Amino acid sequence: MGFLMIIVAIAIVFALYLVGVYNKFVRKRSMMEEGWSGIDVQLKKRHDLIPNLVETVKGYAKHEQETLNKVIEARNAALKADGVKAQTQAENQLNSALANVFALSEAYPDLKANTNFIQLQQELSSVENDVEKARRYYNATVRENNIMVESFPSNLLANAFHFDLGEFFEIENIAERAAPQIKF
Repeated sequence: MGFLMIIVAIAIVFALYLVGVYNKFVRKRSMMEEGWSGIDVQLKKRHDLIPNLVETVKGYAKHEQETLNKVIEARNAALKADGVKAQTQAENQLNSALANVFALSEAYPDLKANTNFIQLQQELSSVENDVEKARRYYNATVRENNIMVESFPSNLLANAFHFDLGEFFEIENIAERAAPQIKF
């Protein structure tokens, strides 16, 4: 009778452990979804600013239609992107196109001094900071999830219940990789 009680107690402890690990996986997945939602909100803000930026630039840089079209195409691709990998690629293309628009401002001094352009540039910079914060939160939740999915013994439960690795969201910021310009 005592041996049976020990076996039952071990089974109960093991079942409680499994329930706890399963619930932890559910919590981690929910946190990743919440993190992705935060990124999505910030990217929408960013995408909403771009048409205003393009319209402002159009008035000053009429001969730069190809550059502006690339920005619109990249924005549209980013709006249609589905999933972390596709969104990452689309946002990197959009960053590249936006860098070209901001480079235009150097060639058009009137544009560079335009208050609308300056305000849009500042708003876009603020949104970029918010995207960065949301990206860091999301990537932290992905890291925590991935550690649990890959660690033993929780990986056994992850495989059994199809808890998958999350994908990191890495937007390449071209400006961060460029060599700093020093002007005297």
